[in-house]
Amino acid sequence: MRDRRSKKTSSTPKTTRPTTRKSSSDLGRNASAPAQSPGPSVIVLEEPTLSFRHGQAVEDPRDGLTLFGPLETASPYGLRVGVIGTQGGLALYRAWVERIQGPLQDAGAPISNPPFPGFESAFRIPWAPTPTTAIVITEAMLNAVVFLSDRHERVFKTVGLFSDRIIAALQSDDVAVDLWYVVIPDVVHENCRPRSTIATGLKLASPSSLSPSRARKLWGAPSLFAEDNALADIHRYEVDFHDQLKARLLHHNAPTQIVRESTLCLAAPGATPPPRGRDKSGLQAAIAWSLSTAAFYKAGGRPWKIERIRDGVCYVGLVFKQDLKHQDPRTACCAAQMFLDSGDGIVFRGAVGPWLTRGRSEFHLTRAAARELVSLAVEAYRQKTGAPPKELFLHGKVFFEHEEWSGFQEAVDPAVTNIVGIRIRDEFDLRLYRLGTRPVLRGTALLRHPRSAYLWTRGFTPRLRTYVGREVPRPLRVDILRGSADLRTVLGDILALTKLNYNTCILGDGLPVTLRFADHVGEVLTAAPLKEHNPLPFKLYI
Repeated sequence: MRDRRSKKTSSTPKTTRPTTRKSSSDLGRNASAPAQSPGPSVIVLEEPTLSFRHGQAVEDPRDGLTLFGPLETASPYGLRVGVIGTQGGLALYRAWVERIQGPLQDAGAPISNPPFPGFESAFRIPWAPTPTTAIVITEAMLNAVVFLSDRHERVFKTVGLFSDRIIAALQSDDVAVDLWYVVIPDVVHENCRPRSTIATGLKLASPSSLSPSRARKLWGAPSLFAEDNALADIHRYEVDFHDQLKARLLHHNAPTQIVRESTLCLAAPGATPPPRGRDKSGLQAAIAWSLSTAAFYKAGGRPWKIERIRDGVCYVGLVFKQDLKHQDPRTACCAAQMFLDSGDGIVFRGAVGPWLTRGRSEFHLTRAAARELVSLAVEAYRQKTGAPPKELFLHGKVFFEHEEWSGFQEAVDPAVTNIVGIRIRDEFDLRLYRLGTRPVLRGTALLRHPRSAYLWTRGFTPRLRTYVGREVPRPLRVDILRGSADLRTVLGDILALTKLNYNTCILGDGLPVTLRFADHVGEVLTAAPLKEHNPLPFKLYI
């Protein structure tokens, strides 16, 4: 049976009349000369469909899960979840899991349509309210560290309360855990971020602390006292609870879902009302969709994949993050996120080096570093599928320099793999309006010439009969900078990649998954000193 709503009328995009001519500028330093074109034109791309169980396909993942179930299940015995938090946090977790066993519906919230049918109804496996493993963090333990005056020590010790116990459980427990739920009190979120400050009356004096400059000196010239060196090492970690926890668990193969108590607190009978701005009572179905999909994916299941994607295609998003802990401000970490047509994602960490170009705020690799990074992705693809990719699309936010692109090309066999470099970025200076009261359709594209276009991944969605947004939809600027590819194919792929965000459950995101988490992956990679460079599953970073 095929859902009638997914029936396609044509594989060819619909072309509408040309709009007012817009002056076209050059594509930049390394763009190939565009072919002759009659001028800009507007097309509307068909909404990509997703595959679910029994070979069924629909546009909206929530429809597919409700009607047919996930593409591939995780363990048939259900999710094996370990939970760590305060006694109150654990109680909130159990109450929330009990709550999502049944249907949830939010009135008036467009992102909550369709309603949530219940976890087992949607994912076809159980999720028991009683966790496989439960670890309690007492309030006394938490209060002793979360109010420390030194922010480096505060965040490091607070993260350690959770990460050390998870690692110990992984090393000692016989019962395997698919996913760790880290339920944090809101005070952890408020006090353990880069710009957090502690009120004077609540602040606890740190027993010992170092200034950042003193810590940097000790990195180069260690002290005779081990205590000083240990304090200096704390400054190698970012002062962000979320990123630091992910980074410290990265090589322990421990997928985590970090959730605040106030997100779950509605489920507890008689619970304290959430703080101002955290009232999620009108978004219970949306929260259930997102947290359930993320849990299912991180536990090893595959909720859906893109339907009718070409065989042998591979997408790689480039990641750069400046590492401010180094004395050379040009130092940055690079990585690549590889996504296959199946929806699987792998992150490869590349070399740390002076990749930041001064004056342009752009990151570029040397020829050798570029070759090494893409070689890792191609080799991983070969191991997974038995052959190198036929098409390799490199997604970045800036131009590709000549030496950098030469390195990328050297990593592939040109007789086997067609490598294409594409720049994708948000465009803030262009808006498109329709006659009437509806915003522009999602999937609308303004073709500037055969190698450049604006693509609206945000806009009115007929399936939802609304536009989920508060401002006039802005487009993505898409430029084929290197290699050869059909522009409409590139745009269709990018629109499809907006639907592979398993960290939520929505019809489409604003950015393709190759770049949607680029900044976040970079922050995790630089949040702690990582010694191993092994490729790791994407689910460990989100």
